[in-house]
Amino acid sequence: MAVLSRSTAPGQSRSTAPGPRAAGPHGPGRPAEGGLDGILVLAKPPGPTSHDIVALVRRLTATRRVGHGGTLDPFAGGVLPIFVGRATRVVEYHLGDRKGYRATICFGASSSTDDLEGTQEPASTPPPDRSSVATALRTFVGSIEQRPPDYSAIKVAGRRAYAMARAGERPELRPRTVTIDALDLVSWDESIPDRPVAVVDVACSAGTYIRALARDLGLAVGNAAYLGALTRTSSGPFRLEDAHSIEVLREAAGNGPAALRRLLLPIEFGLERFPRVPLDDSEVDAIARGQFIRPGHSIELPEDSEVHLRLVDAGGRLVAIGVRRDGRIAPEKVLVDLSSRPIHA
Repeated sequence: MAVLSRSTAPGQSRSTAPGPRAAGPHGPGRPAEGGLDGILVLAKPPGPTSHDIVALVRRLTATRRVGHGGTLDPFAGGVLPIFVGRATRVVEYHLGDRKGYRATICFGASSSTDDLEGTQEPASTPPPDRSSVATALRTFVGSIEQRPPDYSAIKVAGRRAYAMARAGERPELRPRTVTIDALDLVSWDESIPDRPVAVVDVACSAGTYIRALARDLGLAVGNAAYLGALTRTSSGPFRLEDAHSIEVLREAAGNGPAALRRLLLPIEFGLERFPRVPLDDSEVDAIARGQFIRPGHSIELPEDSEVHLRLVDAGGRLVAIGVRRDGRIAPEKVLVDLSSRPIHA
């Protein structure tokens, strides 16, 4: 750990090295349209796309800056974190969050899309039993190489894989390394003997295709399989049991901004893994101007310049995300608007 100590007297200016523009996401001095900044955790129903949900939130909150924290396929449901107003500036720090899913895997047939929406082809081999599926699941735990589905949004020579697949072409998709932390067989249904169904809980890294996992599990047991249903149960710190339904969102929107604000988590929620660096008022002002700073007090910082830092004001509010650079703190994402700051002598 490196220790940064005061190198200038109180009131002296720190470095004025250029940094990121410190204006808020709607321009200098302009708050979000609806005055809403925070994270809205929704339970997406099957049917709409993630972008449909973003558009709905944008309309109901009267806020232009809205983004989501990880795409869910239209047929899938579950937790979908939505970032509103200034919170959109921290979306990138959540895209790598680990995920949890409950997957329904249907054996006895393959699917052109690896899920229930594709054209199915019955398997020519006997279906697996519960024991063989449970054994096969263990072979997928850990770091594995996974070939993405043909019907995915990955670009191949500038074209989307799903567009190539729809045109009858087979996209050349390279396997990628993903990590499966846990696979638990929750239930087994063989009421239709040649089409048994497994419900599996999955804990995995971001970027894991559960459709591909279902496909590969079918091959591993000498049969075929596709994803019949999918619910995302967690996305990093966001849990399905804490998510709000679309109906609750609509009701809150009908009751005005105060009701909507009560649904929001603070912008810094889920960023506790970043070391916390308290700043005094003059340091907050410098960060708001996009300047590098040397903290005006002794504080230990990680040696690794890639580690992100939570920069907070005297009230504990998140001011910016920063990184250590050349013995100073460089602001990476500024969340405070200088025009809204009080003037300090």
